[in-house]
Amino acid sequence: MAEKISVLFVCLGNICRSTMAEGVFQAMAKKEPYKDLVADIDSCGTGGYHIGEGPDDRTMSTLESHGITDYVHAARKVNASDFDKFDYIFAMDRANLSDLQRIQQRKSNSKAKVMLFGEYSGTGKAEVISDPYYGGRQGFEKAYEQATRFSTNFLKEVFPDVN
Repeated sequence: MAEKISVLFVCLGNICRSTMAEGVFQAMAKKEPYKDLVADIDSCGTGGYHIGEGPDDRTMSTLESHGITDYVHAARKVNASDFDKFDYIFAMDRANLSDLQRIQQRKSNSKAKVMLFGEYSGTGKAEVISDPYYGGRQGFEKAYEQATRFSTNFLKEVFPDVN
């Protein structure tokens, strides 16, 4: 049996992109063949703007329109212990990635592999998930599509024997 993994998704405020990715990934990890392969899934922000708040209504309605109706989350800010708790920490964009790398540099011997989630784009080049906060519904749909594609590709790569 494959070793269980833990995954953390990170954006700026933890109400749009990282929660979208967490909701999508959680839904996939609850189903076969991944059901017993993922230990912890969470999301957080590099900024503390929305601590304690739920995801953006547009994130929730996008998830719900795709059949994900059981997602619950309260925004939080990334902390140093996350780098020991999680195997993978996925940044939604390059600014988030830089912030995470700065924190990780101060945390010697952390186990987390910190990278851009879009490394799993499947296109051969890394993609960023643009912040849809100031736009319309189409930005949330694009974030959903990317989170779904990246999650699928990541799971296939990490667990090649179960696909």
